[in-house]
Amino acid sequence: MDLRQIIDLVEAKSSKKLELKDLKYGRSALSPVLSSKNIDNHYDKLARGYVERYNDGEGDPTFNEAGAFLHNIYFEQFRAPKNNNRPAGPVAALIDKKYGNFLKFKDEVKKAAMSIQGSGWVYMSKSGEIKTIKNHAKRSDIKLLIDWWEHAWYMDYGTDKKKYLENIWRIIDWTVINSR
Repeated sequence: MDLRQIIDLVEAKSSKKLELKDLKYGRSALSPVLSSKNIDNHYDKLARGYVERYNDGEGDPTFNEAGAFLHNIYFEQFRAPKNNNRPAGPVAALIDKKYGNFLKFKDEVKKAAMSIQGSGWVYMSKSGEIKTIKNHAKRSDIKLLIDWWEHAWYMDYGTDKKKYLENIWRIIDWTVINSR
């Protein structure tokens, strides 16, 4: 690679602007699982902050880009709460094949989430594996993503992050998960 190609690559990266995807639901649509106050704080301040800091060249660009990336995945996978909200279609078959049933899958997600010391993310990969992310990092294999930073649950659940995890299943839009 010659000097001109390196300069072009650097300029292309520095001119890339991130966007926060619009919510496909109203601010109160996820209540009582996630309150409108939580959405206002988490989406408008925290997630938008990663985008703005990246676009303004402030802070660690890799961290901010990954934060924006992960939050775009996280917020797009929700729908209004539904009792007994269970996976259907290909994701249900993947979960059943890998874990035996949805309850066993949720137990494995809980184990992985509770093993995170500090902040991070827990996710199901496209192959069905349950994985974690420390802090923020982009991953190309995310099928289902759960924010495990304190700001995701504290406003609605205080220190009871297990309750947050129990309730998050009520708002997962399995159609979105299947489309990944």
